[in-house]
Amino acid sequence: MSSQTFPPQNSPSTDESEVRTLYRQLLDGWNKRNADAMAVLFAEDGDIIGFDGSQLSGRAEIASTLQQIFADHITPPYVSKVRGVRFLSPEAAILRAVVGMVPAGQSDLDPNLNAIQVLVAAKQDGKWRIVLFQNTPAQFHGRPELVHELTEELRQLLD
Repeated sequence: MSSQTFPPQNSPSTDESEVRTLYRQLLDGWNKRNADAMAVLFAEDGDIIGFDGSQLSGRAEIASTLQQIFADHITPPYVSKVRGVRFLSPEAAILRAVVGMVPAGQSDLDPNLNAIQVLVAAKQDGKWRIVLFQNTPAQFHGRPELVHELTEELRQLLD
């Protein structure tokens, strides 16, 4: 296997920008409570592993389940920070991010809602699509200082 990095480290990358935009569009869809806007970003056979461990497969299931979530729950908006984008090939990338949420009626993050997010994207017919999105609680069991550090880092992003 080649140790070549895609794209080259020393040049600005349109693909990296597009992967970051894809992630931002995903979170914007969540923040606007728009299931269709989120689902369209996925490959037809894309998958989500949710905060609670639930698994959704395929664009249609993603859209219908998210519509139900938005209908039944007040979903807080995300505050996010991309930690990095790594290319596995010119047509496959992994984006890592951290997120927090400010519940309705509150002005501060709820540390219990902090998460680590991973988005795996593939370039299909010249367009980046999400093939996997995983949202894992960042509870750092037994290490409250890490919860505090992440919460403080995310607080810097609040308006």
